[in-house]
Amino acid sequence: MRVPVSWLLEHVQLPPDGAPLTAEAVGEALIRVGLEVEDVLPIPATTGPLVVGRVASIEELTEFKKPIRYCRVDVGPEHNDSEGDGAGTRGIVCGATNFVEGDLVVAALPGAVLPGDFAIAARKTYGHVSDGMICALDELGLGDDHSGILVLPPGTADPGDDGATLLGLDDAVLDIAVTPDRGYALSVRGVARELACALDAPYGDPALLGFELPTPDGVAWPVTLDPASGCRRFVARRVTDLDPTAPSPWWLRRRLLLCGVRPISLAVDVTNYVMLELGQPMHAYDATKLSGDIVVRRAGADEKITTLDDAQRALDPDDVLVTDDSGPIGLAGIMGGASTEVGPETADVLLEAATWDAPSVARAARRHRLPSEAARRFEREVDPGVARAAADRAAWLLANYGGATVSPGVTDEGGVPAPAPVLMALDLPDRVAGTRYERGAVVRRLSQIGCAVEVAGADPGGSGEAGVRATPPTWRPDLTRPADLVEEVLRLEGYEGIPSELPAARPGTGLTLGQRRRRQLSRALADAGYDEVLPSPFVAPSVFDALGLDADDPRRRALRLANPLDADRALMATTLLPGLLDAVVRNVSRGLRDLALYQIGQVVRPDADGPTEAPVLPVDARPDDAAFATVLEGLPAQPLRVGAVLAGAWDRAGWWGPGRPADWADAIEAARLVGQVYGAELTVTSDRHAPWHPGRCAALHLPDGTLVGHAGELHPKVLETLGLPARTCAMELELDRLPLVEARPSPAVSPFPPVLLDVALVLDAAVPSAAVVTALRDGGGDLVEDVRLFDVYTGPQVGEGNRSLAFALRLRAPDRTLTLEEASARRDAAVETAAERHGARLR
Repeated sequence: MRVPVSWLLEHVQLPPDGAPLTAEAVGEALIRVGLEVEDVLPIPATTGPLVVGRVASIEELTEFKKPIRYCRVDVGPEHNDSEGDGAGTRGIVCGATNFVEGDLVVAALPGAVLPGDFAIAARKTYGHVSDGMICALDELGLGDDHSGILVLPPGTADPGDDGATLLGLDDAVLDIAVTPDRGYALSVRGVARELACALDAPYGDPALLGFELPTPDGVAWPVTLDPASGCRRFVARRVTDLDPTAPSPWWLRRRLLLCGVRPISLAVDVTNYVMLELGQPMHAYDATKLSGDIVVRRAGADEKITTLDDAQRALDPDDVLVTDDSGPIGLAGIMGGASTEVGPETADVLLEAATWDAPSVARAARRHRLPSEAARRFEREVDPGVARAAADRAAWLLANYGGATVSPGVTDEGGVPAPAPVLMALDLPDRVAGTRYERGAVVRRLSQIGCAVEVAGADPGGSGEAGVRATPPTWRPDLTRPADLVEEVLRLEGYEGIPSELPAARPGTGLTLGQRRRRQLSRALADAGYDEVLPSPFVAPSVFDALGLDADDPRRRALRLANPLDADRALMATTLLPGLLDAVVRNVSRGLRDLALYQIGQVVRPDADGPTEAPVLPVDARPDDAAFATVLEGLPAQPLRVGAVLAGAWDRAGWWGPGRPADWADAIEAARLVGQVYGAELTVTSDRHAPWHPGRCAALHLPDGTLVGHAGELHPKVLETLGLPARTCAMELELDRLPLVEARPSPAVSPFPPVLLDVALVLDAAVPSAAVVTALRDGGGDLVEDVRLFDVYTGPQVGEGNRSLAFALRLRAPDRTLTLEEASARRDAAVETAAERHGARLR
C-alpha cells in the first residue's frame, strides 16, 4: 500500500517544538514496530518558477497534422507580459486538448527544471514563442497519467500562486508491504495508529470525526441479509440532488494519485478515498436504477452477472451477491454490477459500506480472477465497527463538494460481533522476552493498539500472579491468544531491546548419539575429498526408467505430492541417487568435470499396503493425542541414507604423474569409510543391483548379514540416458541399519616393531579379493594388524581361469617383539584358512 507521509502526520500529534519529522524517519519508525516499509518514494524535485495560471484564450493552430494550441495564460502580475497585445498574460504553446478557457492549470516558466532534468526555456515553435509549459501530472512527478494536462478545480487557487506549495511537492510516499494478518494496515487509519505507537505520540482516529448530518430517521433502503450469506453488517446511506459535473477537490485527487488510484468522478473518488482513509471498501449505486428491496444472499443455480468491467460472469453457489428484484447487482466485496453503475448523469446515489465473509471473498476473487482493492481488504478482514463512520464520511464529502442532500434515513443491518477477551499473566511478556519491562508497559502498549485492558488481582491460570484481561478492538481479529498480546508488547517496546544471549544449556543435554555420528560422518567424507550437496527431494516419474529399475522394484513405489512445487517432479525421492546424479550433470555443464559429491538425507519408502493419503486435521484447534497418533501412523518410512558419486579424475594429472580416474574401488572405499565412522566392519560381496554395472557392483553387509547398501560403477546405459561422464561411480548406504554404539576407544599404540611378510596365492578368478582378505585375517588371528592387496596377476603361469593375488601382511604384538618363527606360523595359519575356504595355494 502507498501512503503519503503528510496524510499520516495529520492523525499523529507531534510535539510543537520538535524538529520536523522526515519521510525517512517515518519509515524507520514504522519498521521498528513491524511494518514492512519497502521504499520511501519522495516526489521528484521541481526547481524554479512553477505557478498557477488561468487560461485566458485559446487559438487553435489548424495548419499542423496534430492538434496544437496557442494559449494566453494569466500567471499572475509578477510573471505576465507587461507590454504588447498579450499584456497581462503569457503565451504558451500546448498540444493537449482537455482544457478550455477559464480553467486553472499549473505552468512551468522559463528557468524551471522539471523531474528528469527537463529544463524549461522560452523557444519559438509552431510559429509562436512558447514562454513556458502547461504541465501534465506525469511531468510534475504526481503519477503516470499523460492523457492531458492537469486541470485544477475552480477556486483551488489564484493565478500566480506558488504551484509547488499547492501541489505539495515536498511530500513523500511510503510503499508498505502489508502481511495477511495485518489487514488494518491497508488504510491511513491503521498505519497512522502504528506510527503513533512507534513515536509514543497521541493519535487521532479519523473514524471518530463528527459530521453535520441529518438526525437519523428511518432507513435509507430496505435491506435483508440471508444468514447463509456470511454478511456481518450492511450500512447504507442515500444522497440526492448530487451535481454529476462537480469535480473532486484537488486535495482529494492529489491523495488518490499519490496512493496510485486514478481519479474518475466525485462519487467514485469519494468511495475510493474513504477506503484508503478508513480501510472500509465502499460501493455506490445509482438509486434510480435499483428495483425493490436489496437482498444479500448466495448465488443460485445458473445465475449470471455483468460486472462493471462489462464482462458477463457465470456465478458459483459459493458466491455472495447483492441483489434486488431484477437479480444480481453486485458481486459482494469484489465488484459491482453494470446495471446499477453510477454514470455521468447520476444525481441519486445509494452508498454501501458492508462487512463480508473473508474466506468467501477470497475464493470468489480467485474464482473470477478479479483481484480488486476491495477484495484485497475484505480477505484480510475489515473492521465491522467502522462501516457506519465510512458511510457518514462519504455522504458528508458528497454533500460538501457535490452539493448533494443527505437523506436522514440510515440502513444498518447486522451488527458488530463483540470480541472475546484474552486473559494473560502480567509478566508473560517479560518471561517470553527474557527481560524486564518497566512497570505499566504492558497495559500502556495494549491500550495503544486499541485494547480495553483491565488489571486482575491474580493470574487467570491460577498461579496467584497478577494478570490482565484485554478485550481486542474490532479491527484486530488476529488477537485471540496470550501469545498474540505478547507479540504486540514486544514489537512496540522494540525487538532491539530483547537480549540476544542464548540461555545456558541444561546439564546432560546436547546432541544425541545419532546426531553426533551424523556430524562425524559428514566431517569424515569432507576430509576424504567429498563436497556436500543438498539436492531437491522431489523426482520425476521418468527417473526410475532412466535408472533401469525393474517394473516391480520397490523404489518405484513413490508418494505423489498433492500440490507439487514443480509439476514435472511430483514424486518424493525413494533413493538419493537421482538428486546426486542431477548435481553431477549440472556441474559438468558448467565446466566442472572432476567431482566427488555426497549427501546425507532421508528418503521416503512407503509400504505396499500402507496409506496413500495423510489424514487432514482441522486447523481451528490443536489436535489431541489420538489425532496426532493417527498422523504418525499414516507417515511412510523415512530412512536416513548417505550417498556419494564420483566422476572424472580422483588423482589429477600434473608434473607429479599422469593422475588416476575415479573407479568402483573408490566408491567401495567411501562405503567402508562410512562403516568405520559407525564402528562397523562392512563385508563386500559381488552383486547385481540397478543402476550399477552388473560386473562392477558390490553389496555391503554387516557381519550378521544385514544388507546396508551398494557401491560400484554405474551402468553404461544409465550414464548415456542421464548424460553423465563415462565410468561414473556411486555408493548409497542406509545409515539406520548401522549400529549406534556408544564407544569412545582410546588408540592402543604398540612400542614394538612390526613384522612384514608377503604372500602370493593362486585362486579361481571368480573368488573376490575381499573374501580372501577376510580369510587371511581370520586365520592369522589377533596378531594380524593389516592385510593389503598390492598385486594381481593373470597369465599362463597360474593357469586358465585363475589369478594370483599378492598380499602384504603386517603382524605385531602389543606386549613383545615377535620372532620370525611366530610370524611365520601365523602367516601359514592364514594361508591354510584361505586354502580351506577358497581353494587357495601358495604360488
